[in-house]
Amino acid sequence: MAKPSISKTAVDRRADELDTIASVLPIDRRDELAELLTDQDIETLRHLVNEGMGENTLRALTSDLAYLQAWSLAATGASLAWPAPEALLLKFVAHHLWQPEQRDIDPDHGMPADVEKSLREQRFLRSSGPHAPDTVRRRLASWSTLTKWRGLTGVFSSPSLKSAIRLAVRATPRPRKRKSAKSVTGDVLAKMLATCSANSLRDVRDRAILMVAFASGGRRRSEIAGLRREQLSAEPPITIEGGPPLPSLAIHLGRTKTSGAESDEAVYLTGRPVDALNAWMAAGRIESGSIFRKIDRWGNVSKRALEPGAVNAIVKQRAEMAGLDPAEFSAHGLRSGYLTEAANRGIPLPEAMEQSRHRSVQQASSYYNNATRRSGRAARML
Repeated sequence: MAKPSISKTAVDRRADELDTIASVLPIDRRDELAELLTDQDIETLRHLVNEGMGENTLRALTSDLAYLQAWSLAATGASLAWPAPEALLLKFVAHHLWQPEQRDIDPDHGMPADVEKSLREQRFLRSSGPHAPDTVRRRLASWSTLTKWRGLTGVFSSPSLKSAIRLAVRATPRPRKRKSAKSVTGDVLAKMLATCSANSLRDVRDRAILMVAFASGGRRRSEIAGLRREQLSAEPPITIEGGPPLPSLAIHLGRTKTSGAESDEAVYLTGRPVDALNAWMAAGRIESGSIFRKIDRWGNVSKRALEPGAVNAIVKQRAEMAGLDPAEFSAHGLRSGYLTEAANRGIPLPEAMEQSRHRSVQQASSYYNNATRRSGRAARML
C-alpha cells in the first residue's frame, strides 16, 4: 500500500528533532526515520533520552519502532495505533511467525507479498522466511514499552496473544544459532593481528580495536564504537614477577546493558593493548571525543565515530585477510572468545566475569563448560 503523503516541512522538522538527540542516540537513516516516525514518536524518544535511558536500549527501541511503523504502513495503510488493538498484535504475529511448508500450499499464509515487498524495498527485510521468535518477542516488548511510556495501557499480556505466539513457535521450530559461529580465541586473534602489520592508519586503528575489544573482557561492538577519550584514565604501571613495568589504564563503562542505572563500571587494560590503543590515539591525533573513527580513502581521520556495524565488518575483514572464513566470525566472537580463552588458560570464572562484566553465571559458564568438555577425559575416551 502507498504511504500517506507527509508534509515536507513536517519531515524536515522531525529530521531536525532527530538531530537534537543524535549525540545521545546515534541514528542511521535519519531522513527515512523522519518520514516514518510521527511527531509523537519523536517526542517519546526525546522523553526517553531526558529520562537517561541507556544508549543501547534507546537504539534498539528506535530500530524496533521504525520497523513497526514501516510494517503498519505496509500492512494497514496507517501508522501504528496507540494503544494497539489486540487484532493488530495478532496480525503482527501471523505476518512474522509462519510455516514455509504451509505457504507452499497456501500463498496467503504468513506475510502478504505486497507487505514483504514494501519492507524489503525499504531495507527492513533482508532474509527470506519467517522471523526468529526472539526477534518477534523483542519487537512486541519494545511496542509494549513504548505504549507504557506514552501513558497508555496495552493488551500485550492477553491470553490470546500469548497463545498465538506459543502455537506459532511450536509449529515453526528453529535451532538456536550462536551470534558468532566460532569464538575469536587467542590463536585466532593472533592471526587477525598479523594482518595489521603494514602500519597504515587503518592497520594501527584495527589493531587497537581488536586488542582493546578482546582484552577488556570482550566488549560489545556498540561499546567499542561508542568509546570516548573521556572514559579512559591512566593507572599506575603493573610489575609482574620482577619484569619491566607494564602500562595500565581503566575504561569507565558507565551504565551498560547489564548494569544498574547508577553504576559506573570499569574494566582494566594492561600491557600490549594499552600500547596499541596509545599508538592509535597518537597516530589519529585523538585528543578528545570518539576514539575509534572512520578513515576515508585518502587516509583522513573523520571526527565521526565508527558505527557498531563497522566493528563487525572489521572483524570479518581481518578474518578473511588471515585466511579464515569470514562467515564464521563476528564481533561477538571476541566476547565469547575472551571467556573461552580464559577457560583454556585456567582463569577462575569469577575473575573472568569481573572483566567481561557478565551478570549471568549460567551464560558465562557455558563457554567454560564447552572448553572443559572439549579438552576433558570424557571427550578423549579413544
